[in-house]
Amino acid sequence: MLSVRFEDALVYACQVHAAQRRKGTEIPYISHLLAVAATVIEMGGDEDLAIAALLHDCAEDQGGRNRLKDISQRFGNRVAAVVESCSDSLVDTSSGEIKPDWRERKQAYLHHLYASSKDVQIVSLADKLHNARSILRDRLKSEIGEAIWDRFNQPREATLWYYGALAKCFFEVLPGIWAAELAHLVDELIVIDN
Repeated sequence: MLSVRFEDALVYACQVHAAQRRKGTEIPYISHLLAVAATVIEMGGDEDLAIAALLHDCAEDQGGRNRLKDISQRFGNRVAAVVESCSDSLVDTSSGEIKPDWRERKQAYLHHLYASSKDVQIVSLADKLHNARSILRDRLKSEIGEAIWDRFNQPREATLWYYGALAKCFFEVLPGIWAAELAHLVDELIVIDN
């Protein structure tokens, strides 16, 4: 069962991401965090993992290491460790720090996933699943279509490479229906755009 800690994490996530929207949309970012948390729970994750799912982008998107320290103090070391491991960069861009090159970050993250704990793999897979579902759904919408790829900082080929590499990784480290779904979503995206 979820306790008041989960409620506190939900409020915290809402506050941290209050002004943020999903890429290229007017959809409040909290919708993504709720979907990831729901998927983690469906995958059998416990309350700490559900909380980490709600907070998985807080440090990466909203404050770097200072945010991560706050998460640790509020929600514990296990939650903070998963949040940190689900981040491909903890640079605080609001203070002028610059993130490393996109491809370099993604390759490092993939390498990291292979060696990560099952906790991290579950939250990361849930995150990537929701992202892939959203991309495919919007790609199929007639009013969006191919313009979906304009939302990303990288070209379509790079985004598809990354999601394909993620699907392969998860199929190896966390085999099962969830990894298979991610692979299927990536295959659908590739077929649609060829």
